[in-house]
Amino acid sequence: MKQILDFIPLIIFFTLYKMYDIYTATGALIIATAVQLIVTYALYKKVEKMQLITFIMVTVFGGMTIFLHDDNFIKWKVTIVYCVFAAGLIVTHILGKPVIKGMLGKEVTLSDDKWAKINHAWVLFFTICAIANLYVAFEMPLDVWVNFKVFGLLGLTFLCTLFTGMYVYKYMPKEKKEEQE
Repeated sequence: MKQILDFIPLIIFFTLYKMYDIYTATGALIIATAVQLIVTYALYKKVEKMQLITFIMVTVFGGMTIFLHDDNFIKWKVTIVYCVFAAGLIVTHILGKPVIKGMLGKEVTLSDDKWAKINHAWVLFFTICAIANLYVAFEMPLDVWVNFKVFGLLGLTFLCTLFTGMYVYKYMPKEKKEEQE
């Protein structure tokens, strides 16, 4: 259910962009992201930091897009969010409390070097996505960027998550694998 909630603002953005324009879609994205936070809190009594960061960035850059009537701001938001996520992973790793381990470590037991590899992989992923977004956003037509943002980045995130799951499963202790099967 929670994963579905995460995609609703994106679906609304894409639909309204195709029906109207980037400004209508951006306004709806701001509202949908706010509603998503409220519903998430009502259902789970907490909001994840990633959701909060995304909401703040959507509101700031989306607001600038609408008020200045310049779609470059919403394009920059994607890259900045990915850079913030990559930086957050780097900082938590340096501080000895990798957020990836914090998120998954309750269900999965891995050595610290395996968690470090997963962390580095996600830093690389977010960095590549940030750079790819810059290229597509500013070298391609707006329609191409919207499709890339909605389908390309979503697909890449799904693949990275899948590869992370396969990597984790490969190194899980045998008794944990048997419990899951």
